[in-house]
Amino acid sequence: MEPRSVDQDSRGIIEPGAFQRRYQLNRYPAGSALEGLISWFWVVSWALPPGQTHTQELLTHPCANLFVSPQEPPMMDEHLGPTVAELEGVVLNRSSRRMAGEGICVAAMTTPGGLGAFLTGPAGEYNDRTVRLGTAVRSDDDALVREIGRAQGEPAKVGVLRTALENAVRPERVIVAREVAATARLAETDRTLRKVEHLAQKAGTGVRTLQRMFAEYAGVSPTWVLRRYRLLEAAEAVRHGDRVVWARIATDLGYSDQAHLVRDFSAAIGSTPAAYARSLS
Repeated sequence: MEPRSVDQDSRGIIEPGAFQRRYQLNRYPAGSALEGLISWFWVVSWALPPGQTHTQELLTHPCANLFVSPQEPPMMDEHLGPTVAELEGVVLNRSSRRMAGEGICVAAMTTPGGLGAFLTGPAGEYNDRTVRLGTAVRSDDDALVREIGRAQGEPAKVGVLRTALENAVRPERVIVAREVAATARLAETDRTLRKVEHLAQKAGTGVRTLQRMFAEYAGVSPTWVLRRYRLLEAAEAVRHGDRVVWARIATDLGYSDQAHLVRDFSAAIGSTPAAYARSLS
């Protein structure tokens, strides 16, 4: 499946219009060797005016990101740090990234469960953490940064990262990682699946087995994955600017009532659905 452009799929980007005015985002396919482990590769580039910084907020997918990027500037500073290779685990709430100057980030977003194919232990160890890539994954970070820096053009830079991740995969963990990713894909796309019991039945496994697999390979529970995808979908509905009937969306997304959806949305996005819709107009 080819990744879609941000115009077609802005899930996870809070206030995508503001994002598109400042950044260029392109997505690239995982490639056959990483199918089921990497959702897509993505490249963000920016060139902000001198003296200007921008903090972009995100409601991330239930996935990890492996990337090579300049470090964000500290507060009250407008100079990017050195380029490094890092792993950002699943972010349980909103995340933000502060940018300045001119730069490029080359990254891979795992599938939910895909991170487990690169690790020797539970993926949850990296939840809400950003660490140097080589401390968690088989990677020569310095060589990776140099090679991506030398590569000309986005596809070539993505190719360098793709090859590095293909070499970092731990073959003995691939089968289960792909099983978790396939089950998470059901949670993402099948709106009739509203509880972990429904998901386990559709996947053909027991609830406890499914919970153990997700804990090891995705770092979060299957229930959390179901809820996160529902919130991402709700935010995307707001983004399109059509009149939104929240009671209907709550029913479609499996919430017990509209108030439950609104509470979850507000906690994740930082504003009520109505306030978020106004901020996009």
